[in-house]
Amino acid sequence: MSKIGFGIVGCGMIAGFHARAIKDIRGAKTVAVFTSKPENGQKIAEISGDCTIYSDYAQFLKHPGLDIVNICTPSGAHLEPAVAAAAAGKHVVVEKPLEITLARCDKLIAACRKHSVKLCTIFPSRFSPANQVLKAAIDDGRFGKLTLGDSYVKWWRTQQYYDGGGWRGTWKLDGGGAYMNQAIHNVDLLQWFMGDIAEVTGFTGTLAHERIEVEDTGVAAIRFRNGALGVIEATTSAFPGLLKKTEIHGTNGSVIVEQDDVLLWHFEPSSRQDAAIRKKFARRVGGGGGASDPKAISYQGHYEQLKDFVRAIQTGAQPLVDGEEGRKSVEIILAIYQAAKTGRTVKLPLKK
Repeated sequence: MSKIGFGIVGCGMIAGFHARAIKDIRGAKTVAVFTSKPENGQKIAEISGDCTIYSDYAQFLKHPGLDIVNICTPSGAHLEPAVAAAAAGKHVVVEKPLEITLARCDKLIAACRKHSVKLCTIFPSRFSPANQVLKAAIDDGRFGKLTLGDSYVKWWRTQQYYDGGGWRGTWKLDGGGAYMNQAIHNVDLLQWFMGDIAEVTGFTGTLAHERIEVEDTGVAAIRFRNGALGVIEATTSAFPGLLKKTEIHGTNGSVIVEQDDVLLWHFEPSSRQDAAIRKKFARRVGGGGGASDPKAISYQGHYEQLKDFVRAIQTGAQPLVDGEEGRKSVEIILAIYQAAKTGRTVKLPLKK
């Protein structure tokens, strides 16, 4: 049986995480990469092993054995290569965010649906064992009535981080700042845990960096459709950078997850599994999880998600994070931006 073939589009920093993850998936291989910078393509080829480097996208899409195309271009440049890949009959993986406007998200989703190919949006935090056991507790009703869902991403990025990438910090290609680029993982987690959001209000500012168009600091207040309330804080201005944290509270329990550690796991009534969960997920993480260095993250989450996508293709199932799921966090963040700009509460879904 031949290996399922991946192709990577865009060979910047995040492409290396994809390449390492694919290499670890049994029965999968990176067979081709597309890049405008051959030296970057060579770096991915060194990780992947034997793969072909292309500078012509049409030729890339014709590579023999290419089944899945991973879009790792800047955020606002996901649509066009993804649509072309779908039209060529390739399944599509898109790095977060799915795209930077709802119109572009919808065009991407529609193209994959039209050509009957599968689509997933990269949100590896959903595949963290700690977050999965938390999701299971919510689905089992252990929290009773959900009352509060909060998320905090207090990271640090140097001025050099923004200066070093021509697209970072721009509305056109980054689509936003601390919310759209960094905290979007926790925005996705929070709505996955708590359910749909009814309305948001918030403030954003650029407080610690120069020469960027977008926010480096933001706070948002949330009302969920189930009546619960919440807060989402996002920043790249908090030196030296703290681990991201999610807090879920209800009438029968509370859980706090910091990065992949469970700081609090308390329910009434308790379960026989509670002590084991506390022990298993207590202080497991040694690194900073990207809090101050975007390269200081594990590719394990990418591995689990890409493995899930391969399984979905082989079985005909839906991937855990498809295009519609990936769109949700973009809509929430755009609502926060609209609220901050207008000074008003913004209701979801947003008007098209």
